[in-house]
Amino acid sequence: MALWGGRFSTGPDEAFKQFNDSLPFDYQLAEQDIIGSVAWAGALEQVSVLSSDEHTRLVAALNELLEEVKADPQAVATSGAEDIHSHVEAALIEKVGDLAKKLHTGRSRNDQVATDFRLWCRDTADHLLDAIAQLKGEFVALAERELGTILPGYTHLQRAQPVLFSHWCMAYVEMLERDESRLQDAKARMNFCPLGSGALAGTAYPIDRQALAHGLGFTAATKNSLDGVSDRDFVLDLLSCASISMIHLSRMSEDLIFYNSGEAGFIELADNVTSGSSLMPQKKNPDALELIRGKTGRVFGAFSAMMMTLKALPLAYNKDMQEDKEGLFDAMPTWLACIHMAQACIKGVKVNGDKTLAAAKGGHANATELADYLVAKGVPFREGHHIVGVLVQLAISEGKTLEELSLEQYKSVNTVFEDDVYPVLEIDACIKARKALGGTSIEQVTNAVKEAKKKQQITVRDANLDDVEAIATLIQHWATVGENLPRAKSDMVHSINEFAVTEINGKVSGCASLYIYDTGLAEIRSLGIDPKSKVSGQGRQLVDHLLTKAKKLALNRVIVLTRVPDFFEQQRFTFCSKDSLPEKVMKDCELCLRKENCDEVAMEYILKLSTRAEIPCKYVA
Repeated sequence: MALWGGRFSTGPDEAFKQFNDSLPFDYQLAEQDIIGSVAWAGALEQVSVLSSDEHTRLVAALNELLEEVKADPQAVATSGAEDIHSHVEAALIEKVGDLAKKLHTGRSRNDQVATDFRLWCRDTADHLLDAIAQLKGEFVALAERELGTILPGYTHLQRAQPVLFSHWCMAYVEMLERDESRLQDAKARMNFCPLGSGALAGTAYPIDRQALAHGLGFTAATKNSLDGVSDRDFVLDLLSCASISMIHLSRMSEDLIFYNSGEAGFIELADNVTSGSSLMPQKKNPDALELIRGKTGRVFGAFSAMMMTLKALPLAYNKDMQEDKEGLFDAMPTWLACIHMAQACIKGVKVNGDKTLAAAKGGHANATELADYLVAKGVPFREGHHIVGVLVQLAISEGKTLEELSLEQYKSVNTVFEDDVYPVLEIDACIKARKALGGTSIEQVTNAVKEAKKKQQITVRDANLDDVEAIATLIQHWATVGENLPRAKSDMVHSINEFAVTEINGKVSGCASLYIYDTGLAEIRSLGIDPKSKVSGQGRQLVDHLLTKAKKLALNRVIVLTRVPDFFEQQRFTFCSKDSLPEKVMKDCELCLRKENCDEVAMEYILKLSTRAEIPCKYVA
């Protein structure tokens, strides 16, 4: 039965039902819809719409339904319901009867779908970030393998100057890092919860929306109910990120398709990413790269379509917004598949160094070095540019390279030329000369590869007794500067199972511990990174490691007291009141010398919703 049928004397005809129903695609939001419903049940218990017993029964049924959905998600799509919300409610009614009909109190499908969709987008963004990191790693590995291989660089598809093949690889690493950054920014902007906005005007029940948002892992609740239900900027953000990244992947594909061609022959693609011809047995076609290039238009089309859908919509919700999903549900897996396929192509590529070197030596690619030689001799660059142009004409007329011209021919154009011109024209000299930051010299490219590898070479693991000295040194340093509480070395020995460490090249570079109170509350403590370490990301990885550990231990909630809330906000911690942490206050705060002037703020990470739906703390702005 439709959720809105009471107003109508007859039901929709079959043609309209098929046109209107969204379950054939929004079934993908099933898990998110159930998770959001568990949170909403807890909020309704807090305002006494549900009794404790009713809440327990509903949450148990929702969790049972969640397991069923995970086991067979396709079964949801064929249930015949209007949309995912109707399906979940109908399935819940089968489990707990009329009690299920109370769950929608104070909630609209408008704020429900807006919440579900943000949860799905957030999870998807995490998968994409992992894939981008893997592709970056493959480019870095190829750059390291081919360090020293020389490639002709191009402008206007004409040979321009020689570059290292590794320099080409690292150019795409730069692009991927921008893709990563944009996606992280999009994730941060989308992480606000519209649940409790109702249809458009807000809910009539005194729901603590900040606590509700925190329970679902959001930074905070949305601030305006009209915007909360009708905002789809987060969809545009994701599609924009996807479109720009796909352009990068398409450019990479075009480069490799050309490099792989018979005319260039610079590389050979692996068999597992190529196909043959049904007619011509000699063919080895770069199908994977061509498909990446082709699918770029598909992703960009979804972005363009979504902008057109939103461009003239009045506030608040309109059925047009049902069009927000199919394009994104297609574009995100397409983007993810293209990233994985690009990784496979890069992993298997073989570079023909002899051909790349021969091509780099052709086309008078050392002409710029010749102009720089003249500048070093006191000739103004513009005049030197003209002189080299004349020499290039001379070389072309004789079918020679610049280095094959005689000194007499050089002097016939300008008398400043001497024998020292020939070393300048050697291809290795051309590469070596580009040693400014960002250039293609071996030195600069080696540094770029090293910096990229540093970001990948962080090992995070549980600590052992061999790490005690290193942990003690780190904790002592940060306690001295006032960032951490001091701890005795004997305490570290007894609690070594609480600690995790980061290692850089086999040396402990960071530490943190997960302390569990008698009540089951957990706290991340003693987080510190070696101040001399230049490798970023260690703090984030330590926090991730400890949160994963907390999940395995079936903990519900992890807290921190910190002076760097911005860092923990990026890790999806949210602000809470110290009053909600009596365990922490009794254990440490009462003994602290700075308790009267404490400048630390309390933050929490909700790992799972309590079956009692306890709201652990109030939001602190």
